[in-house]
Amino acid sequence: MSQEPLQKPTASELEILRVLWARGPSTVREVHEALSEQKALGYTTVLKLLQIMTAKGTVRRNEDQRAHVYEACQPAADTKRQLVGDVLQRVFEGSASELMIHALEGRRTSKKELGELRRLLDEYERRTR
Repeated sequence: MSQEPLQKPTASELEILRVLWARGPSTVREVHEALSEQKALGYTTVLKLLQIMTAKGTVRRNEDQRAHVYEACQPAADTKRQLVGDVLQRVFEGSASELMIHALEGRRTSKKELGELRRLLDEYERRTR
């Protein structure tokens, strides 16, 4: 199992992690270019965030090449599981059903998505028997 980072990623750090999970190991320039498609962000801001994330243990830096290459220390699923688990405990007192109801009531959910949720719950139930 992957080691959990010492601190939870901030919203900006999660944006960087999404890029690294989608692209794989990337240079600062590559991360900056991917993020710049969504919003204006300075190169040095991305560099500083990656340096902070390295110190936190969220990403690791490979210094073998001239341009340092960064990669996420944990897979996306592990980080998402950690963050949801934290919200589940802090906000919903461990109740997954409360979390699910609030998530569904917070926005319009299509019949297709509800069907997918039922299928996932059935699959989860079969796996945990």
